[in-house]
Amino acid sequence: MPESDENGSPRLDDVVDGGDLTAIRLWLAEHQPYEIADELARMHSTRAILPFRLLDKDRELEVFEELDPPHQQEILAGLRDTAMHELLEEMEPDDRARLLGEVPAKVAASALAGLSPQERKKTAALLGYPENSVGRHMSPEAVILHRDLAVGRALEVVRAKGGDAETIYTLPVVDDGRRLAGTVELAALVMAEPDTPIKDLVDVLVPRARATDPAENAARLMQEANLMALPVVDSEERVVGLLTFDDALELIEAADTEDIARQSGASPISEHYVAAGVLRLARVRVVWLLLLIIASTLTVSVLQGFEATLEQVTALALFIPMLTGTGGNVGSQSATAVVRALAVGEVRVRDLPRVAWKECRVGLSLGAVMALIALTIGLVVVPTPVALAVALSIVVICTWAAIIGSSMPLLARRVGVDPAVVSAPLVTTLVDATGLVIYFTVARMLLGL
Repeated sequence: MPESDENGSPRLDDVVDGGDLTAIRLWLAEHQPYEIADELARMHSTRAILPFRLLDKDRELEVFEELDPPHQQEILAGLRDTAMHELLEEMEPDDRARLLGEVPAKVAASALAGLSPQERKKTAALLGYPENSVGRHMSPEAVILHRDLAVGRALEVVRAKGGDAETIYTLPVVDDGRRLAGTVELAALVMAEPDTPIKDLVDVLVPRARATDPAENAARLMQEANLMALPVVDSEERVVGLLTFDDALELIEAADTEDIARQSGASPISEHYVAAGVLRLARVRVVWLLLLIIASTLTVSVLQGFEATLEQVTALALFIPMLTGTGGNVGSQSATAVVRALAVGEVRVRDLPRVAWKECRVGLSLGAVMALIALTIGLVVVPTPVALAVALSIVVICTWAAIIGSSMPLLARRVGVDPAVVSAPLVTTLVDATGLVIYFTVARMLLGL
């Protein structure tokens, strides 16, 4: 029986299998562009091209712009040159620049050559900004108003130029030098009297981003300030574009997806998970696993170093999994909390001492709770001195793990490394090795070994 989606409709893949072109067209007509794009992303590129070609011209661009650049490349590869150039011509400049920024230089040059002079100029300007900068993601097609205009005249400008702009809900306002003076909302213009100077309605304190600033930072700024669009300026404060909320959402989603992958000890993948092959998924994970297994040899070395202690009190070996597991979990929790706080701007590198001290106390509190449980279990199965050694070790290990887990992401940010890279898996491996040193040291002290 063909698989259905959440609404009971058959999957596009199954409809394509049926080979009925009328059924495919009907399915496409009944679904939204974002739903069609998701289905196309799940399919192999050789199969996805058929339903894409059956789309109406007015919906083809909408669906195409919903796809991520890797899937867009696959679709373009299946189109004739004429159809490809027509599609690229109709795209928004920022979407086109992101796509061409990820294809081979030869393909990008060919695509640019097929654009009209006006669209080529816009795209080349965006491609001139650094990769991952907000300049690559902004829309240069903004309706810009002069601060000396009256509301009535400003609305005439919006009507005349708004059709070519990506958004008209937030309008940059500039001075005589085209420098940003602030922004005005379209709603404010509509509600004001026609003869009102727009400088009386301008928000002069609106945040802004430099075109060379990291795109993720600009998107996070929009999120914090609850903006529909963020003005983007050059080094002289002249308006060069707007970062719109839909592009900001995509940037945040991409950043969060990458962080989740890094935190789990894997490299992020650009393709849809369902469409990704087994070998591809294994390849992005195996490198990190190899690094972690090499790092875990520290644990083996520690055990070898305390082999004599284990021979004297074999009962100590019973609690090694519990201690390493608890310490690793506490360290992972701290690392994840700090990586998230860094991502949303709640903490900065200079907050390292404050964060470490806070997490130290959290780890101590958690360790006290875990120690009571470990002591209760230990008194039942091992001699009292061993149980006490386990309980005290848990307190120290949890405190240490929380400090390590909270400090490593901040130290990574300080040296320019993605904090997510040194998060949960690496913290767990490090805490395992150092936790064993703590455990055996405490045991030797309490047991007089």
